[in-house]
Amino acid sequence: MVPVIDISRNETAVARDLDDVCRDVGFFQITGHAVENALLERTWSTVRSFFDLPLAERLAAERPRPDYPFGYVPIAGETLSNSLGEGGAPDLKEIFNVGPVRRTSTTLTDPDEELLFSPNLWPRALPELRPVLEDYFLAMEALSARLLRLSAIGLGLEPDFFAMRIDRGTNALRALNYPSQDCEALPGQLRAGAHTDYGTLTVLRQDAAPGGLEVLDHRTESWVSVPSIDDAFVINVGDMLAQWTNDRWRSTLHRVVNPEVGAMARRQSIAFFHNANFDCEVACLPTCTSPTNPPRYAAVQAGPHLVSKFRRTG
Repeated sequence: MVPVIDISRNETAVARDLDDVCRDVGFFQITGHAVENALLERTWSTVRSFFDLPLAERLAAERPRPDYPFGYVPIAGETLSNSLGEGGAPDLKEIFNVGPVRRTSTTLTDPDEELLFSPNLWPRALPELRPVLEDYFLAMEALSARLLRLSAIGLGLEPDFFAMRIDRGTNALRALNYPSQDCEALPGQLRAGAHTDYGTLTVLRQDAAPGGLEVLDHRTESWVSVPSIDDAFVINVGDMLAQWTNDRWRSTLHRVVNPEVGAMARRQSIAFFHNANFDCEVACLPTCTSPTNPPRYAAVQAGPHLVSKFRRTG
């Protein structure tokens, strides 16, 4: 259900494959991405070192209030299912969130945009975390821009259509640790509740520990696991890109399930959430509408959409 696409191939062929899979499921894995393996390994091990710090040292980088977007979030500090208005028990994970590492030169007049460009918080006990995650953040921005170039081609747009709309993106990175579970979860409680992502694309690096990522198959209404593949990223379409394409591309429900109680099943992942510029108008793309398929959504600004989703989950 979740195919693997080698993006080092001919752009036209890759773009056609992206359009096909994003129409069908909105999830895929990529190889041939050219992100340096040394950076991937250094980032992975440094993130693990952060989550291995004593709790007091992790809490030294805790976000100062629930609506602050960056910093450490302890276990049960977020409920992703709330983003769909469904409520439920908090998620069984801990998080370290990082926002834009390059400051925008644009004067910010909207308080919500200022919030999304808030200063990052870093743990004093692990000073190497900052340079590693900043390097990884920039690499993910470049990879996302490459994927959106391919997306534009696949959607029948000019290759650089998205470029001017993402050059000040309110992107975010989150490192996630899912501890092994020594007791039964609350009814309906998961490592990450069912949700869709909010922006354009998500770029995920995951491991193969039990209790992993699952995607809802819209044809059978059943959950399908997404295997961990060496040297691959999992990519999925977010709500904003689905809306931009008039639902030609799918933003698909996904979740992270629980392992067996008592199993050695600590899990780690690193997700990069790519977003358009805060003031970018997201209106139905001209190649995604016709007389028999009119626009399904009113035009919106990307930033307020993101903030409204974020505030539901804290």
